[in-house]
Amino acid sequence: MDTIKDNFTWISGPCSAESESQVINTARELSERIPLSYYRAGLWKPRTSPNSFEGMGATALPWMKRAKEETGVKIITEVATAQHVELCLEYNFDALWIGARTTTNPFSVQEIAEALRGVNIPIFIKNPINPDLSLWIGAFERFQKVGLTDLSAIHRGFSVANKLPYRNKPLWEIPIEFKTQFPHIPLICDPSHICGNRTLLRDVSQRAIDLGMNGIMIESHPDPDNALSDAQQQITPAQVAEMDKSLHYRSTFLTSNSAQKLQSLRDRVDALDADIIDLLGKRMDISREMGALKKEEGITIFQLERWKEILESREAWGKSANLTETFLSAYLEAIHKESIRAQNGVMNKD
Repeated sequence: MDTIKDNFTWISGPCSAESESQVINTARELSERIPLSYYRAGLWKPRTSPNSFEGMGATALPWMKRAKEETGVKIITEVATAQHVELCLEYNFDALWIGARTTTNPFSVQEIAEALRGVNIPIFIKNPINPDLSLWIGAFERFQKVGLTDLSAIHRGFSVANKLPYRNKPLWEIPIEFKTQFPHIPLICDPSHICGNRTLLRDVSQRAIDLGMNGIMIESHPDPDNALSDAQQQITPAQVAEMDKSLHYRSTFLTSNSAQKLQSLRDRVDALDADIIDLLGKRMDISREMGALKKEEGITIFQLERWKEILESREAWGKSANLTETFLSAYLEAIHKESIRAQNGVMNKD
């Protein structure tokens, strides 16, 4: 039976290349323990503070080349400038990735894309720090315009308010929407940067697999607690292997019996959706009637006390129906906005 694991992309290695022995030994241990697709290490680290470790830069290029030669693994690193690209191509890197901070800046993305014009090399593009799907898509468009076609996406979470317990909140709906629009582009998950700590890595990795993502990037260090960057989110190669064995890789297709059951459930969902949409249409008809009455009586569309009453009563209804507070809040907000729009249309109609 085919599973996601059959074509799964495993990317692992240290957050930063710190020394030649660290790079070589980590590559050797990972390649012996997991089906490693690419060995990663950050050479140039875009840190928030210049007082943080910003990587060894070009000094580490021959270390990565040696790791490739001695273990046979493919090597990948982050690039943020055209100069980075040129150096990596000189040292025969097999793939490159664009970091979240770089994706945020279209000028930087364009510079890197131009440096890669005419080069046939896989490019992985991380989502921007802020939850902006169009900005993420725009980065892909820039690479496509210079002729690059071997492109993959990396979901590494987003910097938003109230992101605990994560370092960067997953906001799974954004990568799902990306995959919906671009089903042909592989989507990799970076649990290390989503979690920010090693205790959540396994659960986030499993969630990514359950959602049908095509690979995982995990930061690994021989001595995580003493790593020079992002120590709290790295794990040893042995722990990476343990996590790999513990993950449940889903099947990519259903048995005929299960397919029939799933189709039956989908049919029921379709019928319910049809009923819900019909009811929503009737609800908006009533909103327009209320708008006409408010116009006739000369009163405002928005009635604060009524809105509070709706929120309080629907919250109780939602709990009894096992709906999450987040979903119900978003639903009510959308309904309220559309109701206001419908009433406003009546109010301003001649």
